[in-house]
Amino acid sequence: MSLSQVLAPQLQQSLKLLQVPTLELKALVEQEVQQNICLEEVPTAEMEQMDRNRDEGSPANDPADLAEPPTDVMFDPATEKPSSAPVDDFQAEFEKLANMDQEWRDHFAQTNLPARQGPEAEERRQFMFDSLVAGTSLQETLLEQMRFSEMTEDQRRIGEMIIGNIDERGRLNESVDALSFSSGETAEKIAEVLKIVQTFDPAGVAARDLRECLMLQLERAGSEKSVEYRIVRDFMEALEKRKMPEIARGLGLTVEEVQEAVKRITCLEFHPGREFLPDDDHYILPEVFVTKVGDDYVVTTNNEQIPHLRISNHYKDLMSRADAPAEAREYIREKIRAGKFLIKSLQQRQQTILNIGKEIVKRQREFLDKGRAYLKPMTMVQVAEVVKVHETTVSRAVSNKYMETPQGLYVMKFFFTSGIQTASGNGLSNTSVKDMVAAMFSGENTGKPLSDQEIVKMLKEKGIVIARRTVAKYRAELNILPSNLRKVY
Repeated sequence: MSLSQVLAPQLQQSLKLLQVPTLELKALVEQEVQQNICLEEVPTAEMEQMDRNRDEGSPANDPADLAEPPTDVMFDPATEKPSSAPVDDFQAEFEKLANMDQEWRDHFAQTNLPARQGPEAEERRQFMFDSLVAGTSLQETLLEQMRFSEMTEDQRRIGEMIIGNIDERGRLNESVDALSFSSGETAEKIAEVLKIVQTFDPAGVAARDLRECLMLQLERAGSEKSVEYRIVRDFMEALEKRKMPEIARGLGLTVEEVQEAVKRITCLEFHPGREFLPDDDHYILPEVFVTKVGDDYVVTTNNEQIPHLRISNHYKDLMSRADAPAEAREYIREKIRAGKFLIKSLQQRQQTILNIGKEIVKRQREFLDKGRAYLKPMTMVQVAEVVKVHETTVSRAVSNKYMETPQGLYVMKFFFTSGIQTASGNGLSNTSVKDMVAAMFSGENTGKPLSDQEIVKMLKEKGIVIARRTVAKYRAELNILPSNLRKVY
C-alpha cells in the first residue's frame, strides 16, 4: 500500500489540449466529438450567420446573457462538483450551456482579425491545400529507373536489395561484403549491380562515402582529368582538413589554383538524396499572430482552425422529457458534463496562449521594432507570474507552437532565453550575442581568421564579457570551423 498523486483524467485531457499544436488539436477534438454523442460542431455557415447578426445588432440566438470573460487560470477539474439538483431539473444547466456557447462564440470573434476572416481568405487557404501533392521518395525514383533498365531478373533482385540499403542522404549504408554475406550472392555480382545503380539519377547516389559520391558526380560530368577530380581522388583527407599548401605541393600547383578548384568542388552535391527528403511536406500553422496597427501591436490567436463545439439540442430536449429512462438521463448527464469540460478547456487553452503571447509582445517590443539584435532575456517564470499560471503551464502552452510577427515566423520558445549582463547593466539575450559573434566571423579577413580569444576581446570592447569556451560553443552551434581550418592561403 502506498500513497501517490495521480492526475485526474479530465486534468490530463486539459493539459494535453494545451500542449498540442493546432493541427493535432483539431484531430483530438474531432475524436472527442465522435466519442461524445452530446457534442456537435457548429457548421461554418451558421457561425457566419451568427456573426452577421451580431454585427448588425440583431438579438443573439441564445436567450441567456453573456457570461463573464474567461479567467487566466487553467480550468481545474476539482472545481467541477456533482450537481445536487434533481435529475430532471436541467433548466439551470441549460442556461449555463447557453452562456458558454455565447461566450465561446464571442471569444472567437474578439480574438480574430478581420483580415484573416471571410470567404476570400478561406478560398486562398483551400487552394493552397488543394495544390499540395505528395512527393516521390528516393527509393521509389531509383526503383522506377531500374524497371526501365536492361537489368536481368537476378540483377533486379540484387538492385532492390541495394536500393533498400540506401539512406535518405543517398548513401549506401552497407559494404559490398556485408551485402554479400546477408544475401548469399557473390561480392562480384553485387559490385556489378552497384555500378549500374550508381549510374541512376541523381548523380552520386549509392556512393559508400563522400569521396566516392564526389567522384561519381565528376565522372558523370566528364571531368576525370580535372584538378577537382585529382584532389578528391588523391587528397580527400587533406581537403577535409583544408590543408591547401599540402595539396598544392602534391599536385605541383599554386595555392590559388587549388583554392579555385576547391570552390568548384563545393558546388557539387554532398547529399544526392537531399531533394527527396520529406522536409518540404512540413507546414507550419502559426498559433499566435502579431500585427502592427499604428504604433501598437495587436496579438490574436489562430481560432480559425479550432472547431466551435456546442451541446446538441436533441439531447437537451431528451433530458427535459419526463418519460426518459433514469439510466439514459444519467448517461446523457455525464456526456454533457464531459462536453462542457472540453469546451471550457478549449476556451481556456486559447485564452492562456493569448495571454502569454501578449506578455511576450510587451516584453519584446524592441525586438518587434528593430530585430533580433534587440531580443531581451526572458524566462518562463517571469511570464508565468504575470499570466498567473505555473511555469510548467507556460512551457506546455508554447511547446511546438509558432508566433507570426512583423520580424518573421518564430517558434514561441525562441523568445525565452537566458541573458548576459553588459557593462551598462542592461541584459542581452544569448541569441543576440550569438548573432553578433556570427557577424564578426562573417566580416573577418580570410587570410587571417579571428580566433575565439580575439572574439572575446571584441565583445569586451562592446561591454559584453563572456568566456572563450562560450564563444567556442556559439561557433560550433553556428557550424563555423576553428581558425586554423578557416584560413585561406
